Amino acid sequence: MQKIVLITGTSTGLGVSLAVKAAQAGHKVYATMRNLDKRTALDEAAAVAGVAVEVLELDVQKTASVEAAVKQITDADGRIDVLINNAGSGFVRTTEQASEKDIQWVMDVNFMGVVRCTKAVLPHMRARRSGHVIAISSVGGLVGQPFNEVYCAAKFAVEGYIESLASYVGPSFGLQFTAVEPGGIATEFGNNIMKHVADTGGLLLEDAYAPVMEKYMSGIQGRQGTGTYQTPDEVADVVLACVANEDPPVRVRTSPWAEDLCRFKTDADPDGKKLRAKVVSDFLSG
Repeated sequence: MQKIVLITGTSTGLGVSLAVKAAQAGHKVYATMRNLDKRTALDEAAAVAGVAVEVLELDVQKTASVEAAVKQITDADGRIDVLINNAGSGFVRTTEQASEKDIQWVMDVNFMGVVRCTKAVLPHMRARRSGHVIAISSVGGLVGQPFNEVYCAAKFAVEGYIESLASYVGPSFGLQFTAVEPGGIATEFGNNIMKHVADTGGLLLEDAYAPVMEKYMSGIQGRQGTGTYQTPDEVADVVLACVANEDPPVRVRTSPWAEDLCRFKTDADPDGKKLRAKVVSDFLSG
C-alpha cells in the first residue's frame, strides 16, 4: 500500500537515500529541507533512480515552517502515514569549549526539531488512528562517547521521547514509534574530523584535550573498512524495513557493530517491546 511519507533533512547523505528508497518502494514522498537551494543532490539522485519526490521547504527549528509543510501535505493528500525525523547535526567539542549557545543549538536541531515535527503530525495520525513516527537517533542515544557529550545528550533525549510516546500514544491510538540507531555512516566527516573541529572553533592542537583527541581520531580512522561504517543506503534499508513492518520495533540498531556497542544496554530487550509492555502494565493497567 502506498504511504504518504514526510522526511526531514533530505539535502544530503542519509536524507537523500531515504527519500529515493521510499519513492522506489512505491510511496509518495515529501522530501523536506531548510534551504531549497541545496536540493541538487536529491534531484540528481531521484533522476538517476527514475523516481519522483515532492520537495518542500521545512526548517525543523521553526514551528511555523513545520506547521506550514504539514498543512500543505495534509491539504493535498488528507493524511501523513509516516514521519521520518532525519534532520540533525553532529557536534564534536568538549564541554569546556562549548558555549551555552552551542549547546542550545545542538539540542534544538537534534531534539526539539523531532518534537516540533512530531507534535505537528500527531493530531492527524491520532484522528485516523494510524501512523508511524520514526526518529533517526544514534548509538550515541544509548552510549555516551568521547567529545560527543552534547550530541549524545540530545540523542538520549530523542530516545526518551520516542520511548515515552510508544508507551501510551501508541497503544491508545494505534500509532507506532521507532528510534533508529545507526553507528557510523560513511561520509567525509570521518576522514576530516580535525578539520571539522577546527572549522567550528572547537579543539585546538595546543588544548589540554589534544592527546585524547589524537586517540579518538586514531580509533575512528582505524575502524575504516572494518564494518563500523555503513553507507547511507544501508541505513536507509533498515528504516524502510521499519516502514513496511506492521509491528515495527520501538528501537533498532542498523549494523552488527552498532548492536555490539550497545549490547550491555539492549541484550535483554533488543527491540524495546518488552520494556514498552512493562511500562504499559505498570502505568496504564488501572
